[in-house]
Amino acid sequence: MKIVSQIKTPIEAEMELFEKKFSNAMFSKVSLLNRITHYVVNRKGKQMRPMFVFLIAKMCNKGIVNDRTYRGASVIELIHTATLVHDDVVDDSNRRRGFFSINALWKNKIAVLVGDYLLSKGLLLSIDNDDFDLLKIISVAVREMSEGELLQIEKARKLDITEEIYFEIIRQKTATLIAACCAMGAKSVNASEEEVENMRHFGELIGIAFQIKDDLFDYGDEQIGKPTGIDIKEQKMTLPLIYALNNASKKEKSWLINSVKNHNKDKKRVKEVIHFVKDNNGLEYATSQMKDYQQRALSLLQKYPESPYKSSLELMVNYVIDRKK
Repeated sequence: MKIVSQIKTPIEAEMELFEKKFSNAMFSKVSLLNRITHYVVNRKGKQMRPMFVFLIAKMCNKGIVNDRTYRGASVIELIHTATLVHDDVVDDSNRRRGFFSINALWKNKIAVLVGDYLLSKGLLLSIDNDDFDLLKIISVAVREMSEGELLQIEKARKLDITEEIYFEIIRQKTATLIAACCAMGAKSVNASEEEVENMRHFGELIGIAFQIKDDLFDYGDEQIGKPTGIDIKEQKMTLPLIYALNNASKKEKSWLINSVKNHNKDKKRVKEVIHFVKDNNGLEYATSQMKDYQQRALSLLQKYPESPYKSSLELMVNYVIDRKK
């Protein structure tokens, strides 16, 4: 967490004020809803998404943010939280960041309604303040996230994922929301269309690198030293596995697909798949792709003058691929 607090340093005051504004944005006349949203607010994660909004806004606008920046960060966080609540229902998940998920405590019906409430709160926050340009950015992101999830489900049934489709899925599922944060930060301080697009692209590159890093965790990391194989058990086609598949012989390919499709609960078989991917340079290939996206993201920051905000964004890009969990 030391690096995260270092990244936060130039926007500490903004993040404090943001938390107050965000709590107020959640308020409702229904006490059950307030109890649930209070639970949600108190179990927040690292808050990377609002941090992107503030850092980009300050870098693009000589260190100055405005009310639109706070609203943009709140809209992102409201809609992101709504998608997490709905995701837990879809995945039938009882845990979120080490705490019970809303559906585990209050059942699916309430969780779906709370997700809908948060979504509408986000939309209204933009509409009530005529922030239609900000609303467009987040609406496109929500559409893309839904498409990405559905594309992944469709492809998981056949396991016919090419590298191109894989990148399309993670661009939509993971990268599109980080891209929206960065575009939102620039747009909130009225940056030019070109600059907003550059920052959107910057966020997209980071988001893709972030997801590849997540893929790599499934094959174990230095600290734990044990592979998890969770993605294989869930029949998720990740980059290391796709690379190994594409470079396997016909016999190896059918063994791999059969293993993922029909033997994903067999611990010994999952271990064998992990070893095959490792032995066939799947991890090296995914790592080199991740570093390529990282470098492309960093190069987009080069034209900006040195500032604490730019330094924090560079730290953030490096943290995404150096993190241990």
